[in-house]
Amino acid sequence: MDGNAQKVIGKETGSARPPAHELIYRKLREQILFGEIAPGQPVTIQGLTERLEAGMTPVREAIRRLIAEGALDFQGNRRVIVPLLTAENIAEIIYARQWLESDLGARATQRATPADLADLTRLDAALDQAISRGDLQAYLEYNYRFHARIYQMADAPILASMAEGLWLRFGPSLRVVCGRLGTQNLPDLHKDLLAAMRAGDAEAAARACQQDMLQGMEQVRGVLTPNAVSD
Repeated sequence: MDGNAQKVIGKETGSARPPAHELIYRKLREQILFGEIAPGQPVTIQGLTERLEAGMTPVREAIRRLIAEGALDFQGNRRVIVPLLTAENIAEIIYARQWLESDLGARATQRATPADLADLTRLDAALDQAISRGDLQAYLEYNYRFHARIYQMADAPILASMAEGLWLRFGPSLRVVCGRLGTQNLPDLHKDLLAAMRAGDAEAAARACQQDMLQGMEQVRGVLTPNAVSD
């Protein structure tokens, strides 16, 4: 992870350090979210303690939480996996995200401040740089942070939590897809979204969010389930 991405991810500057179990949960969550643990790859609890450089108890607690969130499946014999997406899974995620992304984008536009827009512009510029240099890890991180910033701006915590949960479901597979396509083949509609937000056009922002999501998810569907029929 590059230094800029570290700054984007870090959220504890100037605040009390979270307890150890929370830090381990966040670390494992990010490794799943950005596909550092590949979908379908079984990992042992002992292996995760070594990977995370943590004790067994906080790792077990992190696994328990992530199983509840659908990010991990327990396989028995002290093994867990990141679930593989099926065509049906992808169709459900697209169905849910169509409404969530557009609504959160509209809400964010209605509440956006100049500082919010400056943050989004900075994140999008970093994303463009990651694409130009073929940095897959940075691309995944900045793309997620861009959308997470919109969720934060929307000030709709229940909807944001739902959107975040869906990212945990498709994020690991997104790395697989991006790895096959290459960053140069990963266009987005962030510029259209930013233009709509600067104009205060919530309806246009909602459309841009929805189309950006559909573009990405159809790439996921096309690579992972090439014989599936689109909705």
